[in-house]
Amino acid sequence: MSATGGAAGGQEEDKKPTDQGAHINLKVKGQIFRMAEDNKEVKSFKDLGICEQLVEACENLGWKTPSKIQAEAIPHALEGKDLIGLAQTGSGKTGAFALPILQALLDTPQVLFACVLSPTRELAIQIAEQFEALGSGIGLKCAVLVGGVDHTQQAIALAKRPHIVVGTPGRLMDHLSNTKGFSLRTMKYLVLDEADRLLNDDFEKAIDEILSVIPRERKTYLFSATMTKKVRKLQRACLRNPVKIEVASKYSTVDTLKQQYRFVPAKYKECYLVYILTELSGSTTMVFTRTCDATRLLALLLRNLGLRAIPISGHMSQAKRLGALNKFKAGECNILICTDVASRGLDIPSVDMVINYDIPSNSKDYIHRVGRTARAGRSGVAISLVNQYELEWYIQIEKLIGKKLPEFPAQEEEVLLLLERVTEAKRISQMKVKETGGKKKRRGGDEGEEEIDRYLASKNGKSSKKLKKR
Repeated sequence: MSATGGAAGGQEEDKKPTDQGAHINLKVKGQIFRMAEDNKEVKSFKDLGICEQLVEACENLGWKTPSKIQAEAIPHALEGKDLIGLAQTGSGKTGAFALPILQALLDTPQVLFACVLSPTRELAIQIAEQFEALGSGIGLKCAVLVGGVDHTQQAIALAKRPHIVVGTPGRLMDHLSNTKGFSLRTMKYLVLDEADRLLNDDFEKAIDEILSVIPRERKTYLFSATMTKKVRKLQRACLRNPVKIEVASKYSTVDTLKQQYRFVPAKYKECYLVYILTELSGSTTMVFTRTCDATRLLALLLRNLGLRAIPISGHMSQAKRLGALNKFKAGECNILICTDVASRGLDIPSVDMVINYDIPSNSKDYIHRVGRTARAGRSGVAISLVNQYELEWYIQIEKLIGKKLPEFPAQEEEVLLLLERVTEAKRISQMKVKETGGKKKRRGGDEGEEEIDRYLASKNGKSSKKLKKR
């Protein structure tokens, strides 16, 4: 097997080892691949072996040159290899598996050609949107199978015989068991995206069941931000002689990310949050909390103070979650208050700042949260508000990333000038939560329904037209 070439610079045409730049080892069944991090020559998608139709689709999406993971993964995928891709979040992983699958589909068109598994509904929808965008000129059809959406509508979409199925493990297994006429017996490609998160206790049983009913003769791509014991176990179980491509250290944050912390008393945490958001008011910001209830309370509090905040959490219906995400992407709200459900894989290109309002108890979640900013070479800021009860978790984060972070500069006297207004806004927000909480129980409505309805927008559909069924 041949060695892979440069990162930003792509695949060497003669596929011989290069001596330029720093190198990362790539191990494949005892064989070592070396990948140069810095190459002088920047390759195009065409140089990687992507066909003209798909190169044009990439250009239409504004993808001028391949990212590191794309430059390394695509040539091996086009050779028919199984892949393990380890890369930082925001590195272009979706393109790394979507382009080879679409090229293979063009060569041998058939329905139910590939299945992509994702840990969250939002990520599944986003992956499907990228497939549809790349395949818009070739008539690609996608079906999305996720919870929180009507089962019958999804069954109708499957009856239309899509080329690509993207879904969460539980809902996919539900359709495999209960939707008449649907099976993946002819499937040629399986993708496990954010594999480290797919293999938690919630999904493990469904993943095992799916693997038992799909063809053994298939190509499998496994992509993850981190390599855990469970990912290694899955690799041994369902990949054959895979090429392992790693374009990031085990747990790392990008160099363009400015990371800071601030020790704050728990009772003043909202005050510090409002102070930072006010000081950096022109920024597009994601604020991470630990619970769904906290997202709603904080969003109400900030809106009471005139800030354009919107929550997204698992307590909201799928339509409202997508609506909130679309409002944030469109810039109508510049502050998204969210739980970790929004921290993995979502492509929101213009996030300037991430604030860890609650420090994650699992330090790996910190990597994924702050990966929402400083994407694709841009700069970004991540600020962690650490109270007296979260100190141990914060110390674990510093150990994981291997660096001591500088403190965010703020005069406490100046911050506490906001205390009276913030306290009053919090009181009003808590009253509103109690009121709507009671209504929710009586009506069975969505949490915070009245409060967020006016912030939400509908999603436009897409059409396509050229692939033949076989």
